[in-house]
Amino acid sequence: MIGATGDAQGDPALEKDPEEWVSGDDPMTASQKSYLDTLAKRAGETLPADLTKAEASEHIDRLQGRDGG
Repeated sequence: MIGATGDAQGDPALEKDPEEWVSGDDPMTASQKSYLDTLAKRAGETLPADLTKAEASEHIDRLQGRDGG
C-alpha cells in the first residue's frame, strides 16, 4: 500500500484520456508512485501499490483537485 495515513498545468484540451493511453495498462512509473504517495498521505488515503499508469494518473488528477493543486 502507498499513501498510508500520515501528515495530512498544462492545457486540459491537449491531455489524452488515460483510458486511451497505449501504455495505460503498464505499471505506474516511479515518479507517479512517489507523487501519488505524497498526495494520498496528505488526503489521508491508502491506495494499492500495483496501480497501472492510467489508474495512477486518474488518482493523481482526483487528489490534485481535492488538494487545490
